[in-house]
Amino acid sequence: MTPLLASLQLTDFMVIAFIVLVFGGGAAIVGRQRVDLRRLDRKLDALLKHQGIPRPPIVSEEVQQVLRDPTKKPEAIKLHREQMGLDLEDAIADVEAFMTSKH
Repeated sequence: MTPLLASLQLTDFMVIAFIVLVFGGGAAIVGRQRVDLRRLDRKLDALLKHQGIPRPPIVSEEVQQVLRDPTKKPEAIKLHREQMGLDLEDAIADVEAFMTSKH
């Protein structure tokens, strides 16, 4: 039996390299967009604060009602995800930011 690498041809390596670049590059773009959105969010916060405009709550009234009982935090995160269409990481960040702003 020949080793796997010895049986691959140049075109096989080119296809593998292409796949790695496409999927690796896509992850970098998504990460960059997230950083840009966070920076834009901070600027918006600064503008609202400067103008004396209160920022609306991060989470809906329904989520706030669930969070009145701190033991139901996972349920609040799930509800917030469903309402806003967020991934788990962003939903957790929003709920925790709301909780810390209230205390």
